[in-house]
Amino acid sequence: MSESIVKQLQAAAKAKQILQQLAPDTKITILNAIADGLVAHTAAILQANKIDLDRMSDDDPKKDRLLLNSDRLKGLADSVKQIAQLADPTDQLLLKKILPNGLEIEKITVPLGVVGVIYESRPNVTIDVAALCIQSGNVCLLRGGSDALYTNEALLKVIHNILELHGIATTIVQLLPVERKHVSELLEATQYVDIIIPRGSQSLIDYVREHAKVPVIETGAGVCHTYVDRTADLDMAAKIVANAKISRPSVCNSLDTVLVDRTIAPEFLQKLKTYFEDAQVEVFADPTAYEVLQGENYSNLKHAEEDDFGREFLDLKCSIKTVSSLDEALEHIAKYSSKHSECIVSSSELHIEQFLNTVDAAAVYANASTRFTDGGEFGLGAEIGISTQKLHARGPFALEKLVTEKWIVRGNGQIR
Repeated sequence: MSESIVKQLQAAAKAKQILQQLAPDTKITILNAIADGLVAHTAAILQANKIDLDRMSDDDPKKDRLLLNSDRLKGLADSVKQIAQLADPTDQLLLKKILPNGLEIEKITVPLGVVGVIYESRPNVTIDVAALCIQSGNVCLLRGGSDALYTNEALLKVIHNILELHGIATTIVQLLPVERKHVSELLEATQYVDIIIPRGSQSLIDYVREHAKVPVIETGAGVCHTYVDRTADLDMAAKIVANAKISRPSVCNSLDTVLVDRTIAPEFLQKLKTYFEDAQVEVFADPTAYEVLQGENYSNLKHAEEDDFGREFLDLKCSIKTVSSLDEALEHIAKYSSKHSECIVSSSELHIEQFLNTVDAAAVYANASTRFTDGGEFGLGAEIGISTQKLHARGPFALEKLVTEKWIVRGNGQIR
């Protein structure tokens, strides 16, 4: 390992003791001060963000994720204040019992330890992760993408200033170098790092999964479907699909593929066309959907290829496939889903229950936009990401999941 990152890793491992000694009230005070600091330093943060934005092409779908403005920064500050109001998830008694031999056993929650998070051009992750880790007693190592370098440095400066003002070592929140060589070093740092959480594209997640020696919790890419059943209220369906695709296309809970029952496809696509045209959504359609939309003079239309299904667009792009039945829709989702968020729009309770019970995903919806898959929307506060795996955490990976378990055993001389 290079000397610079080793020193950071060593400092992080040592900093676990610092966080363990912080009283809950102290952590709350720090978080509220960080939130106020973000607002107070808005001009400097936005100036740094502009440097990053100017380096990125306007055609890059990640640009919206990178963008900060006064409203988004105020939203980040509010999110930190909300985290400060959440209950500390550590030192919670999960179980207590006395065994026949007299041993007293307790199971409690404790911090994970040193949490390494690898992410791309989303500076909000820097603040969300730092705040969540402080409140849950975890040290965090942040490895953001080079696209957001100057923004992340400005955000970290605010955090470090607050920590220094309160006499707390800044090593509890560290920003790692952006050079790619350090990623592999972090992934192999089993001596210092307790968990790695990748947040970003499927290629990033795959790389981390394949190369990490440190345990990994995936917060996955979102390939999200909405199935419009033949019994659906088509006006409602069009609004749901439009919201899921258009409201913020660059995020992981946005819609990628519309599955629509063939019998109602002409009427539904006619209603959807207005929303999609206004937003200039590029549509990759199967032959039936293509014929319908071509007949409606939809201009931004292409024939779908095989790789347009199972594709996370992160842009104002969408694939559409017509199906003959709910069963065919379920088969398509099972084949192409990333197990993030899936939706059915239907008036049939039978179809709804079959969909909800059959689809294997972190969040499954009936008659609502997939855009709700979010820690804040679920009442959990900010999140590190949406976990698509099944171990430890699934769905919004929020404050409540930044802990593990510890057994406390008290005896008076028992031997086995």
